[in-house]
Amino acid sequence: MATKTAPINMRVEPSVRKVIDAAASLLKLDRTVFIQPAALNEAQEVLANQRDFTLDTAVFAAFEKALDEPTIANEGMKDLLNRKSPCP
Repeated sequence: MATKTAPINMRVEPSVRKVIDAAASLLKLDRTVFIQPAALNEAQEVLANQRDFTLDTAVFAAFEKALDEPTIANEGMKDLLNRKSPCP
């Protein structure tokens, strides 16, 4: 088993802790072992939802068609891109 080296501390309402402890107890796990996979799964799902998506064939074809269309000049965008960066 890997050595745990990065602590994560958090404060929760006592009622939240009781529910987590009850669920962990039912599975005969300590709180940390119970919380870690749940947090990891949620984090992975959030990341996947931000970078991975699937489209059916018809929708993907429409998506590709839109990407292949020539760009339309937008004066506001041109102005924005020609401004000096506010960051040094």
